Amino acid sequence: MRILIAPDSFKESLTAVQVADYMAAGVRQVYPEADIKQVPLSDGGEGLTESLTAALGGVIKHCTVTDPCGNKVQAAYGVAGDHTVIMEMAQASGLELVPRDKRNPLTATTYGTGELIKAALDEGCRTIIIGIGGSATNDGGAGMAQALGARLLDSSGREISRGGAGLLQLDRIDVAGLDPRLAETEIRVACDVTNPLYGPQGASYIYGPQKGADADMVKILDRALQHWAEVIKRDLGMDVADIPGAGAAGGLGAGLLAFAGGKLQPGLDLVLEVLKMEEILASGLDLVITGEGSINQQSLYGKVPVGLARRAKRYGIPVVAIVGSIGPGAEAVYQHGIDAVISIAPGPITLEESLSRAGELIREAAHTALRLFRIGRNSL
Repeated sequence: MRILIAPDSFKESLTAVQVADYMAAGVRQVYPEADIKQVPLSDGGEGLTESLTAALGGVIKHCTVTDPCGNKVQAAYGVAGDHTVIMEMAQASGLELVPRDKRNPLTATTYGTGELIKAALDEGCRTIIIGIGGSATNDGGAGMAQALGARLLDSSGREISRGGAGLLQLDRIDVAGLDPRLAETEIRVACDVTNPLYGPQGASYIYGPQKGADADMVKILDRALQHWAEVIKRDLGMDVADIPGAGAAGGLGAGLLAFAGGKLQPGLDLVLEVLKMEEILASGLDLVITGEGSINQQSLYGKVPVGLARRAKRYGIPVVAIVGSIGPGAEAVYQHGIDAVISIAPGPITLEESLSRAGELIREAAHTALRLFRIGRNSL
């Protein structure tokens, strides 16, 4: 019996690595001799660093960086043996780092993300994989560029202020001091939004309010990003304004394109490609077990269980999803490669109890799933 266990995290409860361990424990209660391959996954958002580092056999390291408000914080990144570094911009520039009453995208900076990238370059990496969800910033990646050696100058030749509003001071860009190692490094960006940099569907209007921007601030930030794009086009010869994903993470997508040669890619596609998932699925599996905290209609759009199941079906492999809750529209996943969905809830249960007992409940759900799978196999 050859089984792939490849779940996403159960948010606010267990990491993907922990979920996979509990699932494997449940499987072994039924098939103790099973050949189990555990590949914890992420769709490119929260948990990318831990899950992908674990799957690649790497190690987690930490460095001190600047948070969106200018304070020093510890940020984690993963280092794999093939000179690959995995990181999440949210570790340095994330919304969760800023108390709600201090959120201000006019001044929030991605400088710490640049410092995190510099730490990766200091590791001697050849590839950087960076997830860019969950940002507190709207500075177009300007802070990141400054941390990596670019000079963003006003009309007096002084560095512009950090934050989204500072872009309105920008007169010219000087990249003579930009870290030369960037040109020798492949930077792959897990980016699941397609927003342009500015305009009605751009970074400021769509995501600015959740970062603390009121209606007037949104207009200022949008104008600032438009100016940023114009100066980048003039001084760097790159038109980033309308590239899908340029508006991701408050315009960090555009900054990574312009200053680091970043390549934007849907998060799950990137993760599965790096992990060589097609090779794993083609290796003769009997079953795939995946899962996430909640499955519903939105699971069709870039989420781990459905994305993995679609690929597994090319090889005729049955797929079971073990989930925390089953939401509206979840039945649609049966048309996209998932054969069965099992909730970990054993009956009426509070959210608090489900979260506190998640490991035990996941193990029991996997146990049940494999007993049913065994019945099916024996009846053939």
